[in-house]
Amino acid sequence: MNARRDDLIRAARSLFDRGLTHGSTGNLSVRAEGGILVTPTGSSLGTVTADELSLIDDRGRHLGGPAPSKEAFLHAAVLRARPGAQAVVHTHSTHAAAVSCLADLDPSDALPPLTAYFAMRIGRLPLLPYYAPGDDALEALAERTARDHVALLLSNHGPVVAGKTLSAAMDALEELEETAKLFLLLRGVATRPLTPAQVDALRPPN
Repeated sequence: MNARRDDLIRAARSLFDRGLTHGSTGNLSVRAEGGILVTPTGSSLGTVTADELSLIDDRGRHLGGPAPSKEAFLHAAVLRARPGAQAVVHTHSTHAAAVSCLADLDPSDALPPLTAYFAMRIGRLPLLPYYAPGDDALEALAERTARDHVALLLSNHGPVVAGKTLSAAMDALEELEETAKLFLLLRGVATRPLTPAQVDALRPPN
């Protein structure tokens, strides 16, 4: 349990120090003995400590420690949907959040496969409708969608990414953010995304 706590705090610091979260935004979780460790409500990923982490069960119910993030239910839902995943990372990272605010995105696939690594680490990126932060009406939809997708983009909010390990979830989150940045840089310019055949050859198994 202590190693999982330490890993979660290192990941939180890394996200904050590199500007992938700001203020008290963003939350992380990892499976642990007895439940799921998740960052607490109102915390900054730049200052949260290991003894401040919350413990929830697989339905998002609070088991121990401080009150969990108001989006703990979302972490629990994604982990239920993806039994092979060990961790979930949610940020309001600038470029992915910006894409989530655009009109006329394909809700089944919000970003084109501009790079091989996006195709490998993310695959298709569904855009979920807007729900207020902490609105657990999102729970059932997030769980259904996560069964077939490693990452979700919440409208006017930001990305949610699962991984077989915490480091894999972090890598995928960063790939999503960099692809969102490329997408915004290239808007209005003719682009050459990977072909469907190229994507299929790279797409990760669910």
